[in-house]
Amino acid sequence: MKIGIVGGTGDIGQGLAHRLSHNHEIFIGSRDKEKACIVSECTVKTLYENGIEAKCKGATNQEAVDFGDVIVLSINYRHLKSTLDSLTGFENKIVITPINPISKSDCFYYDPPKEGSAALSLKELLPESTRIVSAFNNIAANRWKQLDTELDYSVAVCSDDAEAKNIVMGLVNEVSNLNAVDAGPLQMSSIVESITPLILNIAKYNEMKDVGVRFF
Repeated sequence: MKIGIVGGTGDIGQGLAHRLSHNHEIFIGSRDKEKACIVSECTVKTLYENGIEAKCKGATNQEAVDFGDVIVLSINYRHLKSTLDSLTGFENKIVITPINPISKSDCFYYDPPKEGSAALSLKELLPESTRIVSAFNNIAANRWKQLDTELDYSVAVCSDDAEAKNIVMGLVNEVSNLNAVDAGPLQMSSIVESITPLILNIAKYNEMKDVGVRFF
């Protein structure tokens, strides 16, 4: 499968490239293609040193959309609309959103748009035929590239498209010890996204690291 990562030079984008590029062809997208190519080369080198052959290329964000069968939006919510306004070609493609609208005062708090969640706002920003799936929302960003560390979280997956949801759940289950769980329709994405500021606050106030979610 070809996976294009918009904003792929961030922690989550790089982490997905590290964790999936041995099984899939990854296109790391960025506004700065040179930066994306450098990150891609580093990813390939790191995996090679760990005995893993990676399939990973640097690209512009638009090339990542054009080349990918599945698109991951690895971008900050505040930049979501401006980024999508500059891109085309999402028709009929699976788009994964790990985006959490979070703000911070004395603590982290959920700060959703009027639609109710970042995932639901995508329905207004992307073509009607886009197959939107929320996933990977509650994973500690710094753990993605730690290849010697197992990721043993549960990943809640939401979508109104059953086939797209199953495909994304399959991708989730390929990564380390992640366990995909069906969390229902896209409407449930607001609850999933809101767990992330809870996790951040628990980590902050209890001096904990790498807090995550597991369902038994």
